[in-house]
Amino acid sequence: MGRHSNALQDDAYDKNVHPLWPIARTLMVQTRRISMLSSFIAACRGARRQVVAWMPFAAVLTLAGCSPAILLNALVPGDTYRRTSALPYGPDPRQVLDVYRPQPLRADAPVIVFFYGGSWQDGSRDSYLFVGEALAAQGFVVIIPDYRVYPQVKFPVFVEDGARAVRWSLDHAADYGGDARHVFLAGHSAGAHIAMLLGLDRHYLADAGVDASRIAGLIGMAGPYDFLPLTDPALQRLFGPPESLARTQPINFVAAGEPPVLLQYGEDDHTVSPTNSQHLAARLAQFGDRVELIGYPGYGHLGLIARIATPLKSDSQVLPDLVRFIHAQSAN
Repeated sequence: MGRHSNALQDDAYDKNVHPLWPIARTLMVQTRRISMLSSFIAACRGARRQVVAWMPFAAVLTLAGCSPAILLNALVPGDTYRRTSALPYGPDPRQVLDVYRPQPLRADAPVIVFFYGGSWQDGSRDSYLFVGEALAAQGFVVIIPDYRVYPQVKFPVFVEDGARAVRWSLDHAADYGGDARHVFLAGHSAGAHIAMLLGLDRHYLADAGVDASRIAGLIGMAGPYDFLPLTDPALQRLFGPPESLARTQPINFVAAGEPPVLLQYGEDDHTVSPTNSQHLAARLAQFGDRVELIGYPGYGHLGLIARIATPLKSDSQVLPDLVRFIHAQSAN
């Protein structure tokens, strides 16, 4: 797809994708984590340990040959959460999820089911430990599912997988200290598309045996909600023939009585246009639904989700805005 309005592939060179100076600054002031970072580099390369306290972030990535997510995961604290991994919610190897519980454990914590992005073609729950930790540290039970992606499946199978993961989350939230009365669906990029489609086109949850009224709120981060026409051949194959594309767009299912919605986007996002969030917010407001739209100046597509990570959150409102939204809805 073309850049900006319809580009849904992650842009690895967006200036905010690899937030160079915030990471470099973090490494400088948090020297106690240098040994951890050195071990991380050695593991990625299979080479000797190296001290990198004063190296720029881009150089660290080049040296290590690893993704920014791996670096963020290596820098998060380990005492704020407890993770239970690879719990099946279906028979396929991709139908598994991880649960993050806050430490110390709190009774009846709000639950966030978080869907990651990857253009509906890629991604792994293991890459989003930094998301699970950041949200669990705020007192939430966080569930991050894998789901089947193209070319193994096409639309709407990954949305149906999402519905099955939500059903599992509602059934098992209490087992992990979560409150099934306060379950929120959230996602970034393609994951935000899945979360929003589950919340707005209610037949997916109904088919999975879930009453959509049990969803306390929806959170979309830099998501594609109104992204026709498709010009990328892979996405054309993934989403199906032109006559069926209307059902792929979350904006087409807005009606009165939707759950509260938070839409966050980076104003410098050149991967998924901010107009996706703006158009959806306008449609929700048109129907009298509760919606909060927040744009963040200077943030790109991946920079937005990176700013909730513990190493980067101190100078950003992305995580506080999300936490405030959940607390406000949980209090109702």
